[in-house]
Amino acid sequence: MSHTTSVRTRIAPSPTGFLHLGTARTALYSWAYARHFGGQFVLRIEDTDVARSTQDSVEQILASMQWLGLQHDEGPMYQMQRLERYHAVVEQMIAAGTAYRCYCTPDELDAMREAQRERGEKTHYDGRWRPAPGKNLPAPPADVKPVVRFANPPDGVVNWLDLVKGPISIRNEEIDDLIILRPDGVPTYNFAVVVDDWDMAITHVFRGDEHINNTPWQINIFRALGAPLPLFGHCPIILGDDGQKLSKRRGAVSVTAYRDAGYLPEAMLNYLARLGWSHGDEELFSQEQMVQWFDGTHLAKSPAQWDPAKLAWVNAHYIKQAADERLAVLVQEQLASRGVAASDLSLLARASALFKDRCSTVVELADWTEMLFVAVKAGPEDLALHVTDGLKPALRTLRDHLAAIDWDKAAIAAALKDTLTAHQVKLGQLAPAVRVLVCGRAQTPSIDAVLALFSREAVLARLQHI
Repeated sequence: MSHTTSVRTRIAPSPTGFLHLGTARTALYSWAYARHFGGQFVLRIEDTDVARSTQDSVEQILASMQWLGLQHDEGPMYQMQRLERYHAVVEQMIAAGTAYRCYCTPDELDAMREAQRERGEKTHYDGRWRPAPGKNLPAPPADVKPVVRFANPPDGVVNWLDLVKGPISIRNEEIDDLIILRPDGVPTYNFAVVVDDWDMAITHVFRGDEHINNTPWQINIFRALGAPLPLFGHCPIILGDDGQKLSKRRGAVSVTAYRDAGYLPEAMLNYLARLGWSHGDEELFSQEQMVQWFDGTHLAKSPAQWDPAKLAWVNAHYIKQAADERLAVLVQEQLASRGVAASDLSLLARASALFKDRCSTVVELADWTEMLFVAVKAGPEDLALHVTDGLKPALRTLRDHLAAIDWDKAAIAAALKDTLTAHQVKLGQLAPAVRVLVCGRAQTPSIDAVLALFSREAVLARLQHI
C-alpha cells in the first residue's frame, strides 16, 4: 500500500472514565499503522462532555498510553481549548447555508416525536427551522437559546470503502439534521471530530464499529466544509468472556488495572493486537514485528472474545523472557503495595530468576517472593502431613548442618545429602517438610536453590520449632 501524503492517525479518548481495552486496541492499531508507514500518531482528548469529564480520567489515559509504550508524536490536544475554532467554523457554515439555528424547545421536540410515533413514522427532526427557498420562518423567540443544526443533504447516498468492513452505504433519508452546537456553545461529538480531523490533517481513522452510524454525518460535514476525507476503518467490538460487549459501563477493566494486576505492557499489546488482527499463524510477536507487519490488512470483520486464560499464557511467556533485574523492580512495587519493604533488588532479581517459570503475572511472582521478607505459617494439614514425628530428628540434624556451612546453594545441597544419608530418609520426604516450615508451602523449586535465597538466620529461625 502506498501513500502520496504522510499518514496521520489519531486516538481520541473521552476523559469520562478510564482508558478501557477497546480504546487501547484502537490506539494500538492507529499507532502501529502510522509507524508502519513512517507517519505521525496524534493524541486528542475529546472533553466536550463537560459534566462527566475529569482530570483524573485524563491522567489515567495518559498513564495508560505511556505504560503501553504508545508514544504520540503530537498532543495531547484538548477540544475545550478549541471552542473559538468550532464557533468560527459554525458561523462559516451558517453563512454558506450548510448549517442553521434551530429554536425548538425540548417540549416542542418531544411533541414532534410523539406525533410521529402516533402516525407510525420514524422519529426525526422535521426541519421546521431549516431555511428553504420560499419558506417563511417565524421570528426567533427571544427567550430560547438556539442550537445549531447541520443541514444534512435531504437525499442521495453516503458511500465509503471501509478499511475493515469493505463497502458501506447509508441513505441520507435515514439521518436527520444533526445538532452541531449546543445552546451553551459546546460542540457535539460528530461536529467537533470532523473539525479536529480536518485541522490535524488526519488521513486514517481506526475506531470501534459502534461509530459506523456516526460516519455518514461526519462524511457529509467534511464535504460541506470542502475538507479532504480520511479513510475509515471500523473494528468490531470486543466481547467479554460472558459473550457480552466490553464497555466502560459494563465490565471492562481499565488498562492500568491490568498493569496493577501484574501484566507486562508487551504482553497486553501482543494480546490486544491479536483481538481483531492476525499475521499468518503468529501468536507471539514483538512491538517491532507488529509495526513491520501492520499495513491495515488482515483486520477481522467479526467480534473477538476476551480470553483471560489466553492473556495469562501470553503474559507468562513475556515474564519468562523478561530480564530478572526488570522483574525485581516490578516485584518490589507489588510488595510495597502490600506494605512489605523489600530493598534488596539483587535478592529480588535472584528470586525472580528462580520463580518466574511458575508465574503468569508479576503478582504471582510477588506471592512467591513475599516469603523472603514476611514470616510464614504453614497450614495445619501440611504440617501434619509432612512434618511428622519420625522426620523431626532429620530436620534437627539438617538445622545443625546448616548452622555450620558456607551459605550457598552447593553447600546447602551437600548438607541435605549428608542428612539423608545419616537418617536413611529420602529427599521426597525431607524436602517437603523443609518447604512447609521455611516457605509455608509444600511445593517449590529445588529446595537448595530456594533456601539459598534466604539468610541463614531466617532459615534457622524457621526450623527451630521442631
